[in-house]
Amino acid sequence: MISQADLKAAAPAAPNLVALVDRQVRMNAAGAAIKHKRDGRWQDVSWAELARRARDVSDGLAALGIRPGDRVAVIGDTNLEWMIADLGILGAGAITATIYQSNQPEECRYILENSGARLVFCDSAAQVAKLRAVKDRLPALEGIVRAQGAAADGYERALADLERLGQEWRKANPKAHEERVAKLGPGDVATLIYTSGTTGNPKGVVLTHGNWTYEAAAVEKIRVISTGDVILLFLPMAHSFAKVIQAAWLATGCSCAFVESLDKIMDNASEVRPTVMPAVPRIFEKAYNTVISKGFASPGLKGKLFRLAMESFDAYAEARVAGRTYSSFGLVVGKRLVFPKLKAALDERFGGRMRFFVSGGAPLSPKIAWFFDLLGFTILEGYGLSESSAASFVNRPGQNRIGTVGPPVPGTEVRIAEDGEILIRGPGIMKGYWSNAAASAEVLKDGWLLTGDIGHLEGEHLKITDRKKDIIVTAGGKNVAPQNLEGELKTDPLVSQVVVHGDQRKFLSALIALNEENARKWAAEHGVPAAAPLHTHPAVIARIQEAVDAVNAKQASYSTIKKFAILPKDFTQETGELTPTLKVKRKVVTQRYQALLDGFYAE
Repeated sequence: MISQADLKAAAPAAPNLVALVDRQVRMNAAGAAIKHKRDGRWQDVSWAELARRARDVSDGLAALGIRPGDRVAVIGDTNLEWMIADLGILGAGAITATIYQSNQPEECRYILENSGARLVFCDSAAQVAKLRAVKDRLPALEGIVRAQGAAADGYERALADLERLGQEWRKANPKAHEERVAKLGPGDVATLIYTSGTTGNPKGVVLTHGNWTYEAAAVEKIRVISTGDVILLFLPMAHSFAKVIQAAWLATGCSCAFVESLDKIMDNASEVRPTVMPAVPRIFEKAYNTVISKGFASPGLKGKLFRLAMESFDAYAEARVAGRTYSSFGLVVGKRLVFPKLKAALDERFGGRMRFFVSGGAPLSPKIAWFFDLLGFTILEGYGLSESSAASFVNRPGQNRIGTVGPPVPGTEVRIAEDGEILIRGPGIMKGYWSNAAASAEVLKDGWLLTGDIGHLEGEHLKITDRKKDIIVTAGGKNVAPQNLEGELKTDPLVSQVVVHGDQRKFLSALIALNEENARKWAAEHGVPAAAPLHTHPAVIARIQEAVDAVNAKQASYSTIKKFAILPKDFTQETGELTPTLKVKRKVVTQRYQALLDGFYAE
């Protein structure tokens, strides 16, 4: 067990999140808190302006009768209006219940009902429409505050109108805001983060102001994020990863730039020139596969050099994962003629100032991390759960150990149980699940959070091997971690998603979804008719078999994939196979393709 007595957590910078904002106003009122693109140009929002608008919302909510401890929900993209709503709710002494912008109406209804939300903030007409579709089954919900468009009726209120209401109310109650904020302590609840619901209805994780200010102070102490940084943020604010980045932003006083949309991440990066970009592994997987696909498709000498370099890179990455050094003619060629050009191109796309990326939310393939490292980009992988305020472990700048999620942040303790489960204790651990004492008791034991993840310590660095509930036990009694196989297969540019199956079965099988764009390009280059279904075409099947064989060659016989099927379409959030954070819902996929899976094992 690591107690980190020599790395005591810094005292919380403030008793609550609102006080962090007030501190930035005192220190740097005119500084750019937020950068966002409106009317075709990038605009800055100062700390003073952000605090003023959030205070107007706080007082507007007070005028509507919102009291400390009440729940108010927010649904929408990661943008200025989300931050104003969240900080305004907290300034009213209320609790923010977060909802993913991709949640369907019934999912929204569940969270609003479970949290007992009195109001909900929306950033678009589309979100308003989703909520109005279920409002008749939400008698406790008093109305909608919309950031865009005029109120359609008395059930709705425009954000600008709420801010004006707050300004008027404050004239008669000039000290109310300061008095509310002064009463907010570290133990008061700030946020309900709803889990992504991979195994049933989501649970509301109860996180306090003290959870967030602790995390903010810890991140500030290890200098993962510093005052001069510009963070490019597109993570959904309903996810704890984004929320801990928000806390660190408020504590350090750096600038936060919001992307216009997910398909404009690279365009916006080249415009605002960020220094830090937090992202889930899916973003790095897509970037890697795009680079690889384009490189392999290059004609002539350029393509030959790329293929030579990547053949050597595969051996290089395998050696580095095993802790060995590696050199070859192909790698030397790659370092001199191929990788510097890739580095220059990506550097330009990211704006030329990127200090490092931060990866969290799911396991990052070491192969992809080593690829970025070879190009001169650092990905600091971290680990935590919503139940631990997200940032429990993170690799440090200058001390990055690829393949691990780093040491605990200052003040957090870790213990490995006899069965390999990772246990965490510290100031970031949740109070429990909202209105769910039984579920809370299952994961909170004597102050320790039972994470459900399996791993071990390499010195102070934590290495995660799998999710406890996902471990496959074959009919022969062998334990297999499916995420390792899935992660390796997803580094193939033609593969988008993989689900490995085989619990209590004689062998492992897999469901594979294609990267449609890359697969179509490959198919066209290899004589596959444009109209042909790719998932059943013999040439495509043979190509994917090569990828499976390459992965199998590195495995023990019991952990090789004996049979697979290519699915007709990729997994999506809309079809229910992916969570809003782009993790595969194994239970949903397994049930949907049960007949196909059973067919693998038919005598």
